[in-house]
Formats: sequence, C-alpha cells, structure tokens
Amino acid sequence: MALNGIKVVEFAGLAPGPFAGLVLAHNGASVIRIDRPSSITRDLLCAGKRSIALDLKTASGLRVAKDLIAKADVLIDPFRPGVLENLGLGPDLFHTTDKREGLNDKLIYARLAGFPRNGTHSSMAGKYHYIPVTWSDIPAIGHDINYIALSGILSMLPGTTDKPAFPLNLIADFAGGGILCANGILLALVERGRSGRGQVVNVDMVSGSRYVSYYPLLSAVSASEGWEGPRGTNLLDGGAPFYDVYTCSDGKWMTVGCLEPQFFAQFITKFNGVMTSNGKRTWLPSQATRLAMEDWPKLRKYLEDGFKTQPRDFWTEVFHGKNVLVLIDLPPLGTDACAVPVLSPTEAAELHGSLHPTPHPELSRAPSLHLQDEIKTLDPGKHTTEILKELGLSEEEMRQLGIDGALGNEAQELERPKSKL
Repeated sequence: MALNGIKVVEFAGLAPGPFAGLVLAHNGASVIRIDRPSSITRDLLCAGKRSIALDLKTASGLRVAKDLIAKADVLIDPFRPGVLENLGLGPDLFHTTDKREGLNDKLIYARLAGFPRNGTHSSMAGKYHYIPVTWSDIPAIGHDINYIALSGILSMLPGTTDKPAFPLNLIADFAGGGILCANGILLALVERGRSGRGQVVNVDMVSGSRYVSYYPLLSAVSASEGWEGPRGTNLLDGGAPFYDVYTCSDGKWMTVGCLEPQFFAQFITKFNGVMTSNGKRTWLPSQATRLAMEDWPKLRKYLEDGFKTQPRDFWTEVFHGKNVLVLIDLPPLGTDACAVPVLSPTEAAELHGSLHPTPHPELSRAPSLHLQDEIKTLDPGKHTTEILKELGLSEEEMRQLGIDGALGNEAQELERPKSKL
C-alpha cells in the first residue's frame, strides 16, 4: 500500500482528526491513537488503528508521548491551539531550528483547528493550560455549523425560504477538515522526500470549508451565470425544478438532475409518458420548458404531483429498468434522464456490498485496504502494553509507569503492592 512504513500518532478526538487518521490507515500507515485513561470513546473512525492510554498530566506519561512522537512520521493534533505547546509537545520541540536540534526534524506536525489561527475569531478557540478533562471538547468553541457559517457557503445552501439548511457535518468536519488534513499530510510527505525535513501542516475548518466551496463562492461573488439570483432561485440551490429532490407515494425520494437539454429531454419524455398513461391530459411540459423560467413554478408543481402518484421503486424502473438495489450492475440502458433514487444508509450498504464505505480513490498498483467489516469502536488503551514494548520499555519500566499513574488509575491500583495479612 502507498503508506506502508509510515508511522502516525493521532491524539484522540472526534470527526476531522480521526477521519484524517483513517485515510492514512486505509492506505497502509501504522496509526497509534493516544487516549486519555478511563475515557469512553464514540469514535467509529478507528479501523486499522491501535490505542495507548496515557495520562499526559504525569511526567512519565508525557515522556512516553514524547518518545512516540519522536519516532513517528506524522502527528495529528486535534486540540485547540496551544494545548500541546503548553504541554511541551509543540512543533519546536521536534523540528530543528537555528537555535537547537529537534527530536524529530522529519516529523509532519498536522494541526486541526476550528477557526483560523490568526483570524478575527481565533480567540474563540482559546488556549488550554492543561489537557481537557474530556478530550471530546475539541477542537474549538464551535462546531461544523459555526465554521461553515463563517466560510460563506452556508448562506448559499438550499433550505426553506426563511433560512438555509446545513448538510450534517460534512463540509467542515470531513471535507474541509479531515480530508484536507490528510491531503496536507500527503503533500508534506512528498516534500519531505525532496528536503528530508518535516513541517507544520495547519488546517482550520473555516478556511477548509471555503476551499472545498471554491466554485460556488467565486460564482456567487462574481454573479456568474446560474448564480445571479438570491438563494433558492438558482440552478444548483433548489431554484431549478429539474435539479431537486421529489417525494414519492411511499414517502421515499427521487433525485432529478437533468441540467443539460439532452438529458432534460429524455427525463421529461419518460415522465410525461407515465403521466399520460395514468390519464393525465392537462398541461404537459416540453423540452422548451427547461429554459422558460416563468414556467418553472408550474413545472415544479407538475413534478411534485407526478412523483407522488407512484412509489420510488416504480420510478427507478421507469428511468433504469431495474430494481433499486441492482443499479450498481446496470449496463447502459439508453436513458440519460439523470433521475436516481435516494437510498437509505442500509440500502446503500446492501448496494455496495459493505457497511463500511470503500476507501477511495482507488490506486491501481497500491490499492487501499478494507480494514473492518463490522461497526465497532476501539477501546482506549487496548494496545498499551504492546506499544510500550515496541518502544523498548522493560517490564519493570512499564510497571513503574503504572505506579506513576501514567497509564491511569486502574493500572496504578494494579501495580500497588498488596498488604500482608
């Protein structure tokens, strides 16, 4: 695999950091997640990773973390700006400067923040002078919805006439956060191949959201064709009736995306055929209706009423000639109507043959690894002993870590000498 031999240390977090680590693990990297002792995790993005539990408020726990990072190729820091620096684990410790030699000058130090580090809202992220009591309150005082709000893209998204709707936490956490963090790490690894040196990769989810929204943002501020009107009146934001989602008689949905005239022609011919066969003899749209914006409200009502006459799988048969769950094997059927059913997560898993989305993109000579079939979390500290042995610690040194509390209270209790009766 492409990243075989690459060692990654990932501090436990939620969403963007774990997803960046997952992308690397899927491609062969060895990923160690540092968890807080006694913590409970909800992280499902853990396939192929191992976990060590360390209390970084103890000197010995901090020393183990430092040793892990000193031997790693990549560090993923999901904390608010300043947390690792205040612990003495900032990039200056590992990277060589004019004043001192670093512990690991080849380290790619990837930092994920919510807001731009030097922007107007950077103070919202704050600075810890301690490790958070729970590591789930990261990466900043804000979440995906706040980051896309400042990026400009939320104001453009479809919704009601009163307000836009947010697309889960996909844009900031995963596209602008996790994916761009993984991308930055890969760029830094390529550059390291030339220079022999690591560097800091700074990712913030406001800037990341803006970057993945490059096209619509530029289109909006330049009033490009198709983006001239207010939200909800343009081609791609729900304004065009031939680019929208429609409810069927069973409460399920069909998507229609026939923007181009040739695709619209095929769609409306098929749709009109169903309507006329059902006894529909009133107004029927033609190919010319696509450009007649004054007829768009009438076209939308026609499609809304029409789709509600039949269940989703009926419409799938109309446009594809096959049942919804065999679409992936469809050969070309001579229809480019751009009408596709909306699948539930369970249906999509059945269609694609796995509960887990397949790692993507596909490489021809160094394919990604499908690491997990069942949905499960990774118990914090599950591989602590194994990882400590790999670091070269002896049984006595590991026992001392337990006594010091570096591995948590449970380990400390186990290592205390038993009183004699």
